[in-house]
Amino acid sequence: GVGVGAASSPSSSSSSSSAAAFASAKTPAAARGGGSSVALFSTSSKREQSRSDDDDHDHSPELLCSSRGRAAPGLLPAYLSDARAVSRYHPVDAPDGALQLSVAENQMLEDLLVPAISKFAASSGGESGGDDASAASEELFRSDMIYYQQTHGRAGLRDAAAGYLRRTLKLDDAVGDLDPEGLVLGAGCNAVLENLCLCLAEPGDAVLLPTPYYAAFEFDLVARAALEIVPVKTMEHSGANVDRNARSAAAEPVPVEAYFPTRASLDAAYDEAMGNGSHPRILLLSHPNNPLGICYPPAVVRECIEWGRERKVHVVSDEIYAGSVHKDTTPKGEETFVSALTLAAGHEETPSGAPGLGLGPYVHFVYALSKDFALSGLRVGISYSENAAIRLPVQKLNDLCQISSQTQVLAERMLSSSWSTDEFLPENRRRIRDRCDRLERCLTDAGGPHLPADSGLFVWMDLREFLPPVEDPASSISDDGIEGRESMEKRERALYLNLLNECGLLFTPGLSMRNELPGFFRCVFTAASDDEFDLGLKRIAESVAAMRRE
Repeated sequence: GVGVGAASSPSSSSSSSSAAAFASAKTPAAARGGGSSVALFSTSSKREQSRSDDDDHDHSPELLCSSRGRAAPGLLPAYLSDARAVSRYHPVDAPDGALQLSVAENQMLEDLLVPAISKFAASSGGESGGDDASAASEELFRSDMIYYQQTHGRAGLRDAAAGYLRRTLKLDDAVGDLDPEGLVLGAGCNAVLENLCLCLAEPGDAVLLPTPYYAAFEFDLVARAALEIVPVKTMEHSGANVDRNARSAAAEPVPVEAYFPTRASLDAAYDEAMGNGSHPRILLLSHPNNPLGICYPPAVVRECIEWGRERKVHVVSDEIYAGSVHKDTTPKGEETFVSALTLAAGHEETPSGAPGLGLGPYVHFVYALSKDFALSGLRVGISYSENAAIRLPVQKLNDLCQISSQTQVLAERMLSSSWSTDEFLPENRRRIRDRCDRLERCLTDAGGPHLPADSGLFVWMDLREFLPPVEDPASSISDDGIEGRESMEKRERALYLNLLNECGLLFTPGLSMRNELPGFFRCVFTAASDDEFDLGLKRIAESVAAMRRE
């Protein structure tokens, strides 16, 4: 999770062309009509002539970097260059610098993590380290950690991960047990997600993503897997009362239901992909959702699973924030978060006594320690599937992104310990809830509409009130009041740069996450120290008041 996204980032159509470029780049020259393998056996004189020709000309980019290599950075949003160019806040060196509130990291946990992980690193068991220095030194690195490990993760780590997920996801005994052989532990969520999707879809196939979505998915699933990203436009097909008319003087807040994928929105995205010659193979859900900071209701997730099974589309549930659900119940008194694994379980019978949830071949799961444990530097990602056809391919692909044996042992000790779910995660959720409540009170007091958050590290803010006016309504707004993409991007970018340069607030702009309307921003309230967060609240309140006076 890098904090990426920008109003000026590539559109979905540019993602498609990038995927095509990658597919072309991967095709051997002979297959593209560019030559024959016989040309590999050139004579010495020909090689010398070629070398002489190179000396006579400047090196071109094509000689120095492949087309797919050159295309990869273009998949990341242009917002990153804006963020790098601005002076960052420092209490002494740059007190007026911009506060970083866009990267999805949790900066509030070092006091809990560093001592505990230091103990786990020197411990032979799961609970804490001993006092014997020599014994601790021996346990820091064991002889079996020197050699090759199982490609999908050490058996002890997979067992520990299965137990941890059972506790965190609240998987009931009635739904069955996770099969440790279906778990793959790799170097980060993006790595295991890429490998999973690479085994589920062919280059050029479509991944359907409900909007708005985590912007870096467009890099993770296009750069090497060469898939097509097709946004699922939830607002357009939600049936909720959403004022999308750009001529409206003051738009009403967008109801949360407008962000839920429905059969209508899924069917529309499916048909769009097929119309563009891309077969939909995957529906990727972010649950709890990034950037919205909410969980999908169980009925919504269940409908997505049923739709996927009917359409033979694989449903991948990214539940990387499952341990950061900071409000246990909804305003209706219902449980906030129910894992897709619970909702999909029991679809197929498992052999008597065999592990497994009975998910069938079309439901999959990914997770990591980067968010709930703020351990993005350890690079521990988890995928789970009961699809027997992809089990060996996913395991072998993970050979390219294995976790070091030393990190695996550390993670095994940590996840095996009751500390992880009984002490650390509850305290983390308490701290997240406190920050979230303070931000939401600040926004409410300032009259800033936002989506009430129940999970994750962020709040989704509606700042449409402060967008500059449409410059040329006649050419930028259709007869039914829908604003063109170019106009939306231009207006949101102007507001984004004003917040960044004049207000000292670095948020993630919503159009970079394919939101359907301009003027929405993601604020990561855990990305700052306590002092920086206090200053951020002050700047938000002052900025809203100042922009209203203008």
